[in-house]
Amino acid sequence: MKLLQSKKAVRQQVLKWRKASETIGLVPTMGYFHQGHLSLMDECRRHAHRVMVSIFVNPTQFSPNEDLESYPRDIERDLELAREHGVDAVFLPDDNEMYDPDHCTWVIVDNLTKGLCGRSRPGHFRGVATVVAKLFNLIQPDAAVFGQKDFQQLQVIRRMVADLDFAVKIIGCPIVREADGLAMSSRNAYLSKEERRSAVCLFQALCLASRLVKEDGATSCAQVKAALKERIESFPFTRIDYIFTGDPENLMPLEEVKRPLLVALAVFVGSTRLIDNIII
Repeated sequence: MKLLQSKKAVRQQVLKWRKASETIGLVPTMGYFHQGHLSLMDECRRHAHRVMVSIFVNPTQFSPNEDLESYPRDIERDLELAREHGVDAVFLPDDNEMYDPDHCTWVIVDNLTKGLCGRSRPGHFRGVATVVAKLFNLIQPDAAVFGQKDFQQLQVIRRMVADLDFAVKIIGCPIVREADGLAMSSRNAYLSKEERRSAVCLFQALCLASRLVKEDGATSCAQVKAALKERIESFPFTRIDYIFTGDPENLMPLEEVKRPLLVALAVFVGSTRLIDNIII
């Protein structure tokens, strides 16, 4: 496995693979790998001859009051796990390699970023779209793999690829969960033991939404959201950021239950903000 720390080194490696007529798959990450990340690498292998993983805690997608400095990192462990999963190259740039000091060009995907996490994290998706566009331009992958836990992010990237004519296939992979249903996330490391027990509220709320729609025939999104709110708030240490019910394609909210229905949650457990979703 090759460790590449400069854009020049990445271009040279990509050129070698292209000369050998090999296809390239990309898994963009911020590191601190868990089984969810590893499942993306395994899926990427099914779509390309070569797999490249990027590890970059992107500063432009963090607001000033967010956890950029404290975001969990363990590069040596990440590299070992990537090696075990057959990754061919890891791109590990620093901030200066990815952004010039006078960087002033941004990618903004307009409509899809107004609600959900876009409302509570202003500027977040501008940073996400920009860094992913930079990676796509640099690596020119044939396929790129993302997890569905960040469903809004996945839809934003799909829209950007369609609108800007990137020649890359976007592949979304199912959420990987702990035994009790909690979606795997690097930020789970922030949770205390007591908070970790309460964090299962997100998964329980999504299961409740599924039962209300599939088994009880709920027709009112307001009714569904009220039930989810009650369930989440029955757990200690929880504070709801949003409960969203809407169209999974355009991310517009719905008042009446229609299928497919995206139910997405953002909940603070203690000081840790967790997200999860289900499509019914």
